[in-house]
Amino acid sequence: MGVENINTIGVIGAGTMGAQIAMVCAVNGYEVILQDIEEASLRKAKESLEARMARWVEKKKKTKEEVDQAFGRLSMETDLNSVKDADFIIEAIVEKLDVKKSLFAELERLTQEDTILATNSSTIVSSKIAEGLHRPHNVCNVHFFNPPLKMELVEVVRGEHTSDETANTAVKLIESLEKIPVLLKKEISGFVANRILGKLMDEAVYLLENGYATHEEIDLVCKKALNHPIGPFALMDLTGIDVNYFVRLQRYQESGKEEDRPAQIVAEKVEKGELGRKTGKGFYQYT
Repeated sequence: MGVENINTIGVIGAGTMGAQIAMVCAVNGYEVILQDIEEASLRKAKESLEARMARWVEKKKKTKEEVDQAFGRLSMETDLNSVKDADFIIEAIVEKLDVKKSLFAELERLTQEDTILATNSSTIVSSKIAEGLHRPHNVCNVHFFNPPLKMELVEVVRGEHTSDETANTAVKLIESLEKIPVLLKKEISGFVANRILGKLMDEAVYLLENGYATHEEIDLVCKKALNHPIGPFALMDLTGIDVNYFVRLQRYQESGKEEDRPAQIVAEKVEKGELGRKTGKGFYQYT
């Protein structure tokens, strides 16, 4: 399928990533179906998007009419069957391989022969998700960065199973969303950005756990000495500490290496439900 044949995009998962990816697509003229099994998640997504887009209008990034038209192109559904006629589907659910594999098997059963199925996973390569599918050539990674409405770059990852047409269409779709695509020619866990960021995160956690500095001081050093816009602990709070945990857990399950196991301080935060901004508390407190 070529990008010129894409009219409707399905986005699965109405968390921060899925909701904003859906709005990015709607703002750029696509009909979008945002699907989530939880009605409450869809309500929360709608409220969050309305607040964000109101700020866009205030800042004159878009007119009220343009925003209203975008919301008119965006529907929210709890039934997975609602995406059966979508031309391109982006999955943005929990970072658990078994859950993703189950979803993709169901999506393949529901959708058309040439529908492209993309995962927004930041770590899990699509070949693992495509195992056992009848049309693995339609599957790839399309990794948006948080927050998708603001971040320009998108990593498109092509596995050996991914066809030229699927990879090229994904790249062209990202360009049509006014984003900058980077195409990885082969798979590697974590891709480019998160492999580099992961080393920084590991060192930051090591310094904190061993008492060299507080998380506030480490964030301050990264911002003032390295000129990062946000420190590693504030970033974990923003993206979700549970996301960091599941990414590391997946990597540990794949490698069996102790150094890949989620850090103890991260595991403790997850156990306490202190997941960052979305729960009001992580490494920092939020109101």
